[in-house]
Amino acid sequence: MNGTPVEQRTVEEPAGRENGNVAGISENRGTAPGTVAFIGYGEAAQAFVAGWGAGRTEAIVAYDIKTDSADAAIVAAKRADYARTGITGAASLAGALAGAAAIFSTVTADQALVAAEAAAPGIGAGALYFDCNSCSPESKRRAALSIEAAGGRYVDTAVMAPVHPGLHRTPLLVAGPHAAAALERLGALGMNAQAVEGPVGAASSIKMVRSIMIKGMEALFLECVLTGRKAGVDETVLASLEKSFPGFDVAGRAAYMMSRAMIHGTRRAAEMREVARTVEELGLAPRMAAATVGWQAEIGGLGLPMENDDYRVLADALIERIPSKDEAA
Repeated sequence: MNGTPVEQRTVEEPAGRENGNVAGISENRGTAPGTVAFIGYGEAAQAFVAGWGAGRTEAIVAYDIKTDSADAAIVAAKRADYARTGITGAASLAGALAGAAAIFSTVTADQALVAAEAAAPGIGAGALYFDCNSCSPESKRRAALSIEAAGGRYVDTAVMAPVHPGLHRTPLLVAGPHAAAALERLGALGMNAQAVEGPVGAASSIKMVRSIMIKGMEALFLECVLTGRKAGVDETVLASLEKSFPGFDVAGRAAYMMSRAMIHGTRRAAEMREVARTVEELGLAPRMAAATVGWQAEIGGLGLPMENDDYRVLADALIERIPSKDEAA
């Protein structure tokens, strides 16, 4: 496996009939052969659907475990997501998969293998299963075994950039024995996919190694900015960094990366656990990856999903909420 990109498919998304706005949840069994199914209907899935727009030709159905919650507010919020984006919500995983020709798994990293194993009994023969979750290569290989044994076609899929603003045009990498078929299907959906050489795990390896840098930078920015803010030297430090890295927009980048951790820290921590597992599988110690897990989890667990272009606003909110070292002890 060398992770070399071998082909790119960028086909304009098809125009066609509008898909009606279907509120709530239905069993949705016996769907059309062109149906696209989502397992998990969070940020990534909704971004893809938004990019496809109302002119999409495929029926779209989703199942999200949140609709099984005992909390009525959580269920209502997810049903509202279905209605707002004009898709059908399935009452069960089996209902979502029935008749689906393309299945996108967009759950959290720690639930990716669980989702694949649960999906296997309901997957149709030859259905493409796009595992878009940020998992270690070994986790992807184990998921592939379940899907392939059930007659599905597993596709190692890596989402290589934030889904906003790219939506369905966000760069994807695919790998495995069904990469060619995957490119054809993704191209028909107007998506921006590229195949890499190698078996299942080749695409996820690229994603995992990249995340050491990206999520690690978020952790470094957090510690640098918060410490600088408390010391009263943050503006001087960031100005110095801008001189060292001209054009990087250090202050703007700090605000963006801090907000990503504040909004998605819990999910990022789950991904970084998979990154740490990847590092260990390659015989190295995951020093930075393991530290990033704890920092992302702590920030995500604060319940401060804030966005602001001024890093100082974010830093002050975090400093007010994060317990001091003595308090934490």
